[in-house]
Amino acid sequence: MRKIFVLLLGVLCLGACQKQDDRQTLIVAHAGEMQSLDPVYSYDGVTQGMMINVYDTLLKFSGSSMTEFLPSVSEEVPSVENGLISADGLTYTFPIRKGIKFHDGTELTPEDVRYSILRFMISDISGGPSSLLLEPILGITSTRNEKGEIILDFKEAEKAVQVDGQNVVIRLKRPFAPFLGVIARWGYIVPKQWVAQNGGWDGTEENWTKFNNFEKQNSYLFDHMNGSGPFKLVRWDNSARRLQLSAHDDYFEGAPAIKNIHMMTVNEGSMLRLMLETGDADISEIPAQFADQLRGQEGIVVYDNLPRLRTDPVIFFTLDINTKGNPDVGSGKLDGAGIPADFFKDEDVRKGFSYAFDYDSFLKQSLGGRGTRAYGPAPEGLLHYDEEDPHYEFDLKKAEEHFKKAWGGEVWEKGFAFTITYNTGSAQRQIAAEMLKRNVEKLNPKFKIDVRGVMWASFLEKTTARQMPMWVRGWVADYADAHNFYFAFMHGDGRYAFSQGYKIRKRKNW
Repeated sequence: MRKIFVLLLGVLCLGACQKQDDRQTLIVAHAGEMQSLDPVYSYDGVTQGMMINVYDTLLKFSGSSMTEFLPSVSEEVPSVENGLISADGLTYTFPIRKGIKFHDGTELTPEDVRYSILRFMISDISGGPSSLLLEPILGITSTRNEKGEIILDFKEAEKAVQVDGQNVVIRLKRPFAPFLGVIARWGYIVPKQWVAQNGGWDGTEENWTKFNNFEKQNSYLFDHMNGSGPFKLVRWDNSARRLQLSAHDDYFEGAPAIKNIHMMTVNEGSMLRLMLETGDADISEIPAQFADQLRGQEGIVVYDNLPRLRTDPVIFFTLDINTKGNPDVGSGKLDGAGIPADFFKDEDVRKGFSYAFDYDSFLKQSLGGRGTRAYGPAPEGLLHYDEEDPHYEFDLKKAEEHFKKAWGGEVWEKGFAFTITYNTGSAQRQIAAEMLKRNVEKLNPKFKIDVRGVMWASFLEKTTARQMPMWVRGWVADYADAHNFYFAFMHGDGRYAFSQGYKIRKRKNW
């Protein structure tokens, strides 16, 4: 039970909500959708929250801390003091615990750990999480270059992750302070033999490129799981968006008290609220506007304003839009009926939109004043910002000034039409999109913006394909370090650089 993750503004339904004796079944309703059950593929909060209950990692977090760790598959937490981290901060040694059983009954070995780390890196799904281990271990953020050509030196990867008796030894490319946090969160351990027997990578150099950036349905792990964690997969109905887990009674830390977990996707916030009120769900993350409606109801506990390392929502511009067969750009031209592919490359266009967003009103309407203004990618707690730091304020006069200068005056004269997209189930992102639409359209009757919500899987596909001119998303920490946010948002190889279509040019004197 201690490994079940509850997200910000979680609601727990007690007493009458339980459907079976002894409270052995937990029903979780969530807005997000699962794309794949393969640990190397999915990169969303809902899937990862489920996955860490099925797959073990070398370490686990101590209580609510994201910087303090406890042993898990590793018998000890490496440190310089105990000799498991080298003095230069490059070599980490993990002594692997004996007697841990995977869900199929086979025993977890150091080779399974090594294989899992290598597989996580070499799979490198476009838009996936592999960079989280590639960067500290190999000093690269992708196994491929801009042309899609393989650049990973497999022999270097093999040397970086080694088995030494009952130990797994990882050699980093350079010191990386948050490495233990990365390995605790993302070092999922799968059984090497089981994966290979079911058509996956066999761990050798000869065929690893075949499993690089594979299609999700091509992996047996797309809809099968075999971890060593406290819960195991019973079934996943992808079309119905329902998943069931059951207790792993041979879990090395003891069988869980909860015997069954049912997870289901519910995109409507009002439906989530109703399910909690009627006892059809035990726990859920709900939109902030429903908190007061649930607060005080018998049998319902609202956990509100919980600390979380999150910057969300964020409105993104795509600088190189894929306009082919794309209805979100209208005519595909700057003629009042659409926008061209490079519409947002004009700095005045971006500044016009930035001044047109009412930041303070959004905090009040969407979050009930619980959130704080973001002055940079990383949230407060990881980095301190001053109000004097450069930032935009809501100023429609300045917005108008920039729109009048954009594209040499053509934007103001001709107008534009396009779609701003958010993922369904996120009320905050929807509110942000609608607020921006209203304010921009006030400035000029020739400005037309449609707001559209799409399912999460489609949202991710459209983002990767750069089909969305403007879109609302956010970032939740992969590990507790500001680098995780700044890299994702601002580095040329980061997640959002790829999705927005920009690449930072390096200066010769860098």
